[in-house]
Amino acid sequence: MDGRDLVRRVKLVGSVRGLRTVRAAWRRRSADARALPARGAERARVPGALVGAEPGPGGGVVRFARSELRIRVAVGGAVFWAWDGAGPLPSYAPAGEVPAADPRAVLEPGQDGGWQVVSERLTVLVSRSGAVELRTPGGVLLRRELPPRWWEPVGGGSVRWVQRSEVPADARFFGLGGRASGPRLRDGAYGLWNTDPGGRFGPGDDPLYLTMPVQVVVSDAGTHLAFHDNTWAGRVVVREGEEGAGSGHDRPGTCEVRMEGGPLRCWVVAGTPARVLQGWTALTGAPAVPPSWALGPQHARWGFGSEREVRRVVAGYRERGLPLSVLHLDIDHYDGHRVFTVDRERFPDLPGLAKELRAEGVRLVSIVDPAVKAAPGDAVFDAGLAVGERGAYVRDARGRVVVGEVWPGACVYPDFTDPLVREWWGSLYGERLAQGFSGVWHDMNEPVSFAAFGDPSLPRSARHVLEGHGGDHREAHNVYGLAMARAGYEGLLRLRPEERPFLFSRSGWVGMQRYGGTWSGDVSSGWPGLRASLSLVLGLGLCGVPYSGPDVGGFDGFPSPELYLRWFQLGAYLPLFRTHAAIDAGRREPWEFGPEVLEHARAALVERERLHPYFVTLSQVARLTGAPYVRPVWWGAPGDRGLRGCEDAFLLGDALLVAPVLEAGADRRVVRLPRGRWYDTVTGRAYEGPGPVVVEAPLSRIPVLARAGAVIPVRDADGELELEVWAPAPGRTGGGLVVRDPGDGWAEAEVERYVARWEGDRVVVERDGGGEGVEAVGLPVRVRGVVEG
Repeated sequence: MDGRDLVRRVKLVGSVRGLRTVRAAWRRRSADARALPARGAERARVPGALVGAEPGPGGGVVRFARSELRIRVAVGGAVFWAWDGAGPLPSYAPAGEVPAADPRAVLEPGQDGGWQVVSERLTVLVSRSGAVELRTPGGVLLRRELPPRWWEPVGGGSVRWVQRSEVPADARFFGLGGRASGPRLRDGAYGLWNTDPGGRFGPGDDPLYLTMPVQVVVSDAGTHLAFHDNTWAGRVVVREGEEGAGSGHDRPGTCEVRMEGGPLRCWVVAGTPARVLQGWTALTGAPAVPPSWALGPQHARWGFGSEREVRRVVAGYRERGLPLSVLHLDIDHYDGHRVFTVDRERFPDLPGLAKELRAEGVRLVSIVDPAVKAAPGDAVFDAGLAVGERGAYVRDARGRVVVGEVWPGACVYPDFTDPLVREWWGSLYGERLAQGFSGVWHDMNEPVSFAAFGDPSLPRSARHVLEGHGGDHREAHNVYGLAMARAGYEGLLRLRPEERPFLFSRSGWVGMQRYGGTWSGDVSSGWPGLRASLSLVLGLGLCGVPYSGPDVGGFDGFPSPELYLRWFQLGAYLPLFRTHAAIDAGRREPWEFGPEVLEHARAALVERERLHPYFVTLSQVARLTGAPYVRPVWWGAPGDRGLRGCEDAFLLGDALLVAPVLEAGADRRVVRLPRGRWYDTVTGRAYEGPGPVVVEAPLSRIPVLARAGAVIPVRDADGELELEVWAPAPGRTGGGLVVRDPGDGWAEAEVERYVARWEGDRVVVERDGGGEGVEAVGLPVRVRGVVEG
């Protein structure tokens, strides 16, 4: 937090609260000084010499003089390895039990006195010194894990460790959760500690709200995902390799993972990008499918202030013919910022307002923060004290309830790593449903305690249940938001089992997709913030969280009309399409930026509504396969090195390539195309890939190109479902998937497959397995690209 941010934070919270913030930070530091003494002298340890091996299901155990390595190949091809006897469970990452061991994978002697496990998709080689190599079935190196090193305090305590890895010289790194600089992770250090950056962030800020020790590595040898299953604070340092010129040697890429404690264990999934994400989803759980209405345009503001203002905004959308599906209420609708309350003066009939808006097709979504005002007599605070034997709240090492400073003032924090607390907290969402809300968004759940200096989190020595095995905040911090999301999701499911819950969260961890999505948090209002918005969505999708989006326009500051419009146009093609702003950042309704912006924003909203059936299909495809809605342009061609460095465009599903405008004043831009024919969806002009092309990008739109042969479900002028088909290239075929909207319940969605091909001089569309000809499709078909191409 720089000086301006500190002044702004004090201005927002007030000078009295600012003083309490200083005292809370002092208490936090004092608690950690007492309970977490200096590490003192440490012993360094490496595995030592190999002494033997014991085969087991899917692999076995390789023993060294000072440690042991467990290897296990799972059904489906994922490889698990761990040191010092660690197993895959317990863990917050897997969705229930981990996949069974593959009985075909056998630990056997390898070359040079080492051991190996040969499986269908990967060969694991273990050297005599403890290095682990992961190779393709053809023997090409994907990743080499060097022998790890541990540091053990002589007087006892957590064992920290470092694992260094090498990857091919041409490899590129992606992932690590939500990163503002990316999606390609260039040389540098990336923190693993979910953090509120303090009011705003841009591409240079790290870490942010949702970090994950998940790397996706793309090279000529193939694509693989490596997940170090450890929730402690850590740091990942990556350095891209360099290929030698002429007869020079290649310099491999390197990765160094350092953790302050916890197990050294890792999962690796390899294959094509689609196969990698499918395997990753099989391990960590299928993404929750948002209700259909949550795929429409959404609007939020910190500071609506009253029912009257909410009605004014909704009426503004309707009067101007602008689609709107969801409106979000921030903390200002609470009574004194206290969670699960309503300010009755400003919102005297919130259920009535919700009913009124729902009749107009607009749902209300409520913010929910984890901090509970520490005030006897407060209903939530008192109820929490009665949960279990020790109450619901996080305690310090001496057994006292931890008190921090958040929006309501002095606050306590539910321990969501306790199943009893999750059940209690989930029951509280009944109050939100009774107020008429259709969903929730979790904020401030890294968790945050306002900080006058240093880390704005709870004391690292604070104690947590951690599903019964116990531990401190160093282990629990990164999964706090994930566990809160679980509590909210399961509570909504119990309270309203006939509807799919809608929930998204600022913080989380691996497996967040099981409960909902996320958003950018407080991204700064500037062109760098616009670019960071795209980086976050792409990176999170590669880590298994497909539903996300930014605060359109940025959270703080005052975007120019051009910046706001370009952000709005990008948001229209992202899964979560939501405008939002800080209380002191002005209004963000499209008409506030002038008639020209309003006209072009309306076009973006209309196109988003037209593509609604496509977003429904992508949400179901994500559930079934793990493939994110928003994908890097190298998704279908990871071997194309030029595409690996493309960070300013993305694929929306398989059919569309979206090229947002990320620079001021631009009216055209270069787009690097994957192989094949691509059509400009507005002009119909055809372009041939692979390679760069220059496309028009007037202020009225951003370039969107359709893949030749694509079959896309859209809404026609009457709002009915139709198929938009882009003509295949001569001599080629195409196709696409369609999942019709199953409603907001739990009806099983049917996946329909369509094929497009040339028949003489016309394009015909057939449903795969459903007969021949356009008539067999059962849907109107509109073919594009024939005349224009």
